[in-house]
Amino acid sequence: MALAPLLILLSAAAISALLCVLLRPLLERYALARPNARSSHRVPTPQGGGIAVLASAFLAIGLALQALPPLPGAAGLGFVIAASVVLAVVGAWDDIRPLSAGLRLGLQALCVAVVIAYAAPDARLFPELMPLAVERCLALLAGIWFVNLTNFMDGIDWITIAGFVPLTGALALAGSAGVIDPASGLLAAALCGGLIGFAPFNKPVARLFLGDVGSLPIGLLGAYLLYRLADTGALTAALILPLYHVADATITLLRRLARREKVWEAHRSHVYQQATTNGHSVLSVVTTVALLNLALVGLAALSITIPDAAVQWTCIAAAILLTALVMRRFSLRSSAS
Repeated sequence: MALAPLLILLSAAAISALLCVLLRPLLERYALARPNARSSHRVPTPQGGGIAVLASAFLAIGLALQALPPLPGAAGLGFVIAASVVLAVVGAWDDIRPLSAGLRLGLQALCVAVVIAYAAPDARLFPELMPLAVERCLALLAGIWFVNLTNFMDGIDWITIAGFVPLTGALALAGSAGVIDPASGLLAAALCGGLIGFAPFNKPVARLFLGDVGSLPIGLLGAYLLYRLADTGALTAALILPLYHVADATITLLRRLARREKVWEAHRSHVYQQATTNGHSVLSVVTTVALLNLALVGLAALSITIPDAAVQWTCIAAAILLTALVMRRFSLRSSAS
């Protein structure tokens, strides 16, 4: 059992890389993303690599659960995987023939609601502060936003790799350490492996994009895993781990709302996108985000190890400060430009 997360990660990585090779010619033919004024890429590039990431992760976790004895938390994984597949279909359809914003949002809400109601029915984060119905509504809104911000943040090569490999790797370790339930830890390891196998094809300059078929369900899986972490009492860690992605996407949304822009339309207003406009190379941006996320993993681990209130607040403050410094750096012209 101790080696299971590593074996799942390696298996998912190998399967993902193989599927990327096999699928790329087909995606070049039927799912080519052509550049426009709001794109970060300059040449037509196939999208749909998320199919390989998800298929490899789900195959690896499925085989593992068949081989291992029954694990705590495994009962809910079927609902998580089913909801993720539905979101992947929604994303694939949207990649080929864009859906209306209302229909897309409604289907996302349905998938998040299924995960909350059936995959984590006993989860309570604030039992003494609010009724269950209010908490569930907040969880639904947070889940929908996390699904969408993951999609919004997938705008340059390797940015999702830089954000989600440290996050899922940390959650896989949390599962091994008994911080979260073993099944969630194995799911995190499988998703981490799928992303690692996809990474060589998405490195700058990318030969393959995730597409909405990948970013939407990856957002749902990430939200579920963070929800599971928060349910253990490690709310501070669950807030710290995705902080850069959440901060960049949320601040950008608020700015666009203040300017009365149509927030559902494509744009290049995110801080990481502005960084490339300011002369920072794509590789520099994603490396900085990855290093920041590794630092956030360390702060999250410290908050779990020492549950003292002063340590929790110190970790949150340090995470906010580091994230703000990175965003400030991205907003300035690069000295190399």
